[in-house]
Amino acid sequence: MQAQQLLMVCQTFAGPGVIQAYPTSLLSAARIFLRYRGLLWELTKRDFAGRYKGSFLGLAWSLFNPLLMLSIYTFVFGVAFKARWGTPSEDSNANFAIVLFSGLIIHGLFAECLVRSPTLITSNVNYVKKVVFPLEILPLVSLGSALGHFLVSLVVLIAFCAIVGTGLHSSGILLPIVLLPMLLIVVGLSWFFASLGVYLRDFAQVIGIVSTILLFLAPIFYPISSLPPVYQKLLIFNPITLPVVQVRGLLLWGERINWGAWAISMVVGLAVFNLGFVWFQKTRKGFADVL
Repeated sequence: MQAQQLLMVCQTFAGPGVIQAYPTSLLSAARIFLRYRGLLWELTKRDFAGRYKGSFLGLAWSLFNPLLMLSIYTFVFGVAFKARWGTPSEDSNANFAIVLFSGLIIHGLFAECLVRSPTLITSNVNYVKKVVFPLEILPLVSLGSALGHFLVSLVVLIAFCAIVGTGLHSSGILLPIVLLPMLLIVVGLSWFFASLGVYLRDFAQVIGIVSTILLFLAPIFYPISSLPPVYQKLLIFNPITLPVVQVRGLLLWGERINWGAWAISMVVGLAVFNLGFVWFQKTRKGFADVL
């Protein structure tokens, strides 16, 4: 989409008087998202479909990718290493695959946003220089696209459970509530990293390494109870640990939400979200000069 077309779209969704100042309050963030919700939806659809544009299989790749990774990880850890979750009901390769995949899709959602965030601004230079564009919605576009892939993977998980005869619990309907603190954290971090990525171009390489570290320092390939207490406490600081544990509890074992832990993570999520938004709004004035 050309710069002039984007300008027209922004004016259409924003109405008269496009926001010129850079407010930093949570209320102003909510107002911006509501004002540009139409633009956000259109850009999210374009971002999701654009990854597969021109490929022969198109959107089918969004199904093949999680299936391939599920097969590889299940073979390596379930067959080669003979890893088990430690309970009789998860003692088969199929059940271990379900437990493993339910954790992998949480990490995939978080990591996709995290890895893309340092290049959100540098890959959209025209939005910075030529168009009156709400740059603060770009992390939301990335999150929306990642949520699309997450939903595809969730459908794969549900279908696999139906095939092997493992039912999912109705408490899974609370999944959005469990994921909300993590989504707030990932948006806040995306604002931080998108800004830093403009000034520190090597930062994108660092985030890729961090994403891999978070994968193995979360209870995805092993239950957190298998670790000594001191390491269990350290893993709590991983932002995907609690979502992985609680999503598995809801979907696979019908456990209740630990509302105390959820409330603490919600406070942390709101803090990271707010700090990330303030940082982005304060530093965005120099984007055009650097780019």
